[in-house]
This record gives sequence, structure tokens and C-alpha cells, in this order.
Amino acid sequence: MNWSFLQGLLSGVNKYSTAFGRVWLSIVFLFRVMVFVVAAEKVWGDEQKDFKCNTAQPGCHNVCYDHFFPVSHVRLWALQLIFVTCPSMLVVMHVAYREDRERKNRLKYGDNCRRLYQNPGKKRGGLWWTYVLTLLFKIGVDATFVYLVYHIYEGYDFPSLIKCEQKPCPNKVDCFIARPTEKRIFTLFMVVTSLVCILLSIFEILYLVGKRCRECFKTIHRSRREMTLSSGSQLMDANSLKQTAKNTPQTPAPAYSAVIS
Repeated sequence: MNWSFLQGLLSGVNKYSTAFGRVWLSIVFLFRVMVFVVAAEKVWGDEQKDFKCNTAQPGCHNVCYDHFFPVSHVRLWALQLIFVTCPSMLVVMHVAYREDRERKNRLKYGDNCRRLYQNPGKKRGGLWWTYVLTLLFKIGVDATFVYLVYHIYEGYDFPSLIKCEQKPCPNKVDCFIARPTEKRIFTLFMVVTSLVCILLSIFEILYLVGKRCRECFKTIHRSRREMTLSSGSQLMDANSLKQTAKNTPQTPAPAYSAVIS
């Protein structure tokens, strides 16, 4: 693994994230990726070899293993981590696109031209929608994989003994899972961290929407206040003009008399 590339990726994503997003990144890369790479792969590395059934019938061992473990936990978690971390790259790419447009605009019109973005990394306009959509996607991915683990393996438990009646087994045979307690602990740990990440993403969406609504309300209130002040000043100007007209002495019009002879 290229740790310098990972560090650059994390610093880029972390730069444009909120406080909830930074906590989410810490949980994903410290408690999920590191645990997956360091411990989980070793725990599930010998799962099929150490899956034992008390029969010598050819093919029975493989059929029973495929029935109870159609997809490996490790491969399922690897897909989950890939799908849940890649959307964060969209935010970095969107910011890079904005910065590239700003650079081309300066090259075309000069350094003193009007800027397209005051701050390319500020979550406004399309970048705000990109950020929110990535959060919704990450919530959907984590929730889907948590459900898949429960649905495929019929729960998050690992019994020490399982009964198998699949063909070509001659009868109901007993099969034993290697390290069931250790696998149960890691499975629960990965599920709990996924649920925590879902909650953090929901809180982040609520924070972004609330902040955006508050800014909109402030803008509306400011515009209404400016309109009120402008109308009030116009009314005061009109009243002052009326008062000035009242205080001005009126000069009587000259009288003309026509002399008729």
C-alpha cells in the first residue's frame, strides 16, 4: 500500500470536510480500514481450510461451506470499504475542477479580472449538492452492506456447530467453524462502526441543511430590512418636502386691472 498516496488523499478530503466529516474519516481509516487490513484478513484467511465436517463424502465439505458462506466476509467488507470511500473523491475532483476554471479565467482575462469563485473549496452551489449527494450515497452503501451481512449469513452470530443436509451429503452432518468467537467479535465490530458512520453522515446532512436554511433566512431578513429602511427613508424625504412646502411663504400674484375707456 502506498501510504504517501493515502496521506495525500486523506489530507485532500479532510480539507473540504466539516467536523462530522473529519470524525467519519478517522473512524473509517483507523477503525475500519486498519482493522480490516491488520486483523480481519488473518482471522478469515483459513476459513475454508479449517471448516470441518464429520463426513468423508466427496464434495460434501465444499457444498456445506458454500451454503453457509456464499460470500466471504472479507471480500464483502472490501467491497463495502471501496464503495464507501470512493465518493469522497468526487468532492476533491469538484474542487479541482473549480480551481482549474479559475486558473483558466485568470489566464484569459488577467489577474485583475472578476473571480468566478471567491473560495473554490466553499460548499456553495454545485459543490454543496455534490457533498450532500456523496453523504447520501455513503449512507446507502453502509446500510445496504449491513443488511446484506445480516441477510446472507442469517444474523451476525457464528455458532460453533452447524447442521448441513445439502447434497451430496449422505445425511445430516455436523460442521464446525474455525474461531467462531473471534469472527463474531470482528463482525459485530465492523457492523457497529458502519452504524456509527451512518449516524455521523446523517448528522452531517442535518448540519449542512440547517446551516444552509439559516443562511437563507438571514439573507431574506437582510433584504426585507434593507427594503424597509429604503422605504422609510423615502417616506421621510417626502414628508420633509411637504413640510418645506408648507413653511415657504406664498407671494400673492400681481393683480392686473384692465382700463376700459
